[in-house]
Amino acid sequence: MEFSLSKTNRFLLFAILSVIVLYYAKEFLVPIAFAGILGMLFLPVSNRLEKRGMSRGAAAVWCVFAILLFIGLVAALITWQVSSLAEDAPQMEQRITKMISGVKETVSNTFGISKEKQQEMLKKQQESGGGLSSMATGIVSSLMGILVDGLLTLVYIFLFLTFRSHLKKFVLQYAPADERPKAGKIITQASKVSQHYLSGMGMMIMILWVMYGIAFTLIGVKNAIFFAILCGLLEIIPFVGNLAGNALTVLMAITQGGGTTMIIAILVTYGLVQFTQSYILEPLVVGAEVNINPLFTILAIVAGELLWGVPGMILFIPILGITKIVCDNIDGLKPIGFLIGKEKKSKDSDLKEKVKGWFKKS
Repeated sequence: MEFSLSKTNRFLLFAILSVIVLYYAKEFLVPIAFAGILGMLFLPVSNRLEKRGMSRGAAAVWCVFAILLFIGLVAALITWQVSSLAEDAPQMEQRITKMISGVKETVSNTFGISKEKQQEMLKKQQESGGGLSSMATGIVSSLMGILVDGLLTLVYIFLFLTFRSHLKKFVLQYAPADERPKAGKIITQASKVSQHYLSGMGMMIMILWVMYGIAFTLIGVKNAIFFAILCGLLEIIPFVGNLAGNALTVLMAITQGGGTTMIIAILVTYGLVQFTQSYILEPLVVGAEVNINPLFTILAIVAGELLWGVPGMILFIPILGITKIVCDNIDGLKPIGFLIGKEKKSKDSDLKEKVKGWFKKS
């Protein structure tokens, strides 16, 4: 009993110290985590380029260039759509002003607070928040932080791909000589999990772009491509992202003058896409590489947001998947791997396997 209690205390101490380090070292760790995950994704590309006679450094440069090219294409597409969206800004502003006036009227009639009093309260709220200048400063500061983190991430990706053999040897030196083959296997499996998860997620996002783009265009949503891209990109945040994207689409449809029929059509589209994504796209495209049960998926998202904000919501899922692989291959940590993972059989998984079998037969 004493040994068990001591073991539990050590685990709790390790967990507490990990949370403290993750929280206070956020600015340092987030670019490294992004670089590590993306570096694993581009590892097969780098290997192929090296087999064709390219040096490791040159292959790493090409991988970084591919990332920049993709970001540039997406940014150009979004800029094109935003410029088109800006053309309707005057009409949207009029509708928003009319909606705000209606809300003020409802509040005045329901709670007896006059419009002048409401305006005074809003003015005080803005002053207490620092006003527009403070908001603008915060936005500029955030954008500069994102730019710096992005550049650091690209540099780290280049360095990780270039010196990956050295880093792997460093990790293996900490394992006993007889356990080094097993440690190498864990590193390979962890790398493959990130590769399959991110490549599958990228493919699924592109499919969602097409599905949402067609559906929103048929519904009559203005700037349908922009909102399709938005909903697809937000998919990198499980559960929360897609819901937020569709909520923004509904909100913008209202401000653009969309009626009840359009709003219902957007919600129906969201339901159909979610069903298709859960029972067809994820089993076929993403697969079960990050085999984490829904409870710990949600816990990872919540913990990621609390510790690292939005980057944590994106990163903690693949990080937890890597953690599960490590736990599954170490005898003392296998119970934790079992706790994080999914049950072998469930009705939900049976349905997914049936759907997957239908497509294989066809």
